[in-house]
Amino acid sequence: MKPILQSAKRLGLYLGIAFLGFLAGVQVLYILWAMNGPPMQPWHEIELDGEFTADQADQVRTLADYMALEARLFAELDERVYAETPRGPEQALVRYSAGSASDPRARTPNWNHTYEIVPPDPRAGVLLLHGMSDGPYSLRGLGEALGQAGYRVLGMRMPGHGAVPSGLLAVTWEDLAAAARLGMAHLASVMAGKPIHIIGYSMGAALSLDYSLNAHAGTTLPRPDSLVLISPAVGLARVADLTPWVARLGRLPGLERLAWTAIMPEFDPFRFNSFTANASLQVHRMTQDLTTRVRRLAAPGPVTGFPSTLVLLSAVDATVSAQAVADNLLRHLAPEGHELVLYDINRFALDAPLVVADAGDLTTRLLADATLPFTVTFVRNLNPESRQVIAESKPPFTAGFATSTPLAASWPDEVIALSHIALPFSPDDPLYGRHPPKDTHQVFLGQLAIRGENGVLKLPGNWLLRQRHNPFFDYQQQRILDWLGQDSRTTKAR
Repeated sequence: MKPILQSAKRLGLYLGIAFLGFLAGVQVLYILWAMNGPPMQPWHEIELDGEFTADQADQVRTLADYMALEARLFAELDERVYAETPRGPEQALVRYSAGSASDPRARTPNWNHTYEIVPPDPRAGVLLLHGMSDGPYSLRGLGEALGQAGYRVLGMRMPGHGAVPSGLLAVTWEDLAAAARLGMAHLASVMAGKPIHIIGYSMGAALSLDYSLNAHAGTTLPRPDSLVLISPAVGLARVADLTPWVARLGRLPGLERLAWTAIMPEFDPFRFNSFTANASLQVHRMTQDLTTRVRRLAAPGPVTGFPSTLVLLSAVDATVSAQAVADNLLRHLAPEGHELVLYDINRFALDAPLVVADAGDLTTRLLADATLPFTVTFVRNLNPESRQVIAESKPPFTAGFATSTPLAASWPDEVIALSHIALPFSPDDPLYGRHPPKDTHQVFLGQLAIRGENGVLKLPGNWLLRQRHNPFFDYQQQRILDWLGQDSRTTKAR
């Protein structure tokens, strides 16, 4: 018996050494791959001094203070980046080349700044919180529709965003949360007791939940009347588990490039193409914290009195986990009017042999689960032989559909599914829509059809393939307007 145990120990030792060697090899390969990437530009390295942080919350107390600090940040951006970046035909698509087709300052307004829409006698206030590496433009279309519907809208530019991608190297989710609190405090001060809602996209949805959990805990924070969460970062793809390790590598001397998970040309005027390990880490930290807090809060029983929450999500999302939205959030809330709207894939396209990923498992599980305490609405094909789309809903604690509503929309011929980044944008969006605008002097990044050989384009092929607008945006916008319009909810405990 003793020789057998000794042999087992030796085998375990050898396997452990082999595994460590494998990890070391993977690490070396990753470092070599990252170090041989495209060159960094000044906007990847320059650190601007005028950014808001959570440590400044005692000095930057009002929206006016925040916007004054923001103005100094963009003045510094003009002086240190735009003024030093060459101009000319070769820089026609360089975001930081003054007067280029990608220069956000050539657009009115420049949607990289915090903004307010103030209609006469607003019926309610709405705080808009954008995603990581995005900017206020991502919720611009919805914000303008809300303003026309009589809502006072505050679109916050989150710290680290809108100026240079190097802002994502040091920003923390505590900085982002402090900015969200400032925005809510402003709306509470000007709305004089009228309802206030929060709409968050991706990371902004996680910030909406963080704020609402703090307000629900009985703090002095103004409580939101409802939440709308678009592609919410409640749970991330499993690759996010590696972000702490990658972020630590980027802090080592000589390995600064490893702080970047992607270095790409910056031609999008309103979001960063480049991305940092720290940005992934901060979203990872936030989602882990939210999951822990929700489960702790729900340990004695379903959470009651939480703001009525509408979640809009694509069944296929390479950034966040659709299943986590149900398991880590909605399942823990009492049945008080919450709803998940899930965009299914284009079932008509399943006849094409190139379609290899089907989200059927998720939709089947949700449809059959009679324990869910929230409404689930599926936006899906009328049938597999039709591009026509319907919305089918199942109430809480039921299995199978109870209602079916035809929509005045169909899947476009070239679209097989939505994506994480598609939901907030309409088909006529001038930057990400289906067709380019009449003004050809500004960059268009929507429905592009570019062909060539591998290695010719500076962009990876998956960037071009990703869907960038929502064919069902009109339905989504009306759902949001209806949701916010329910200012008095008889099903909720106030």
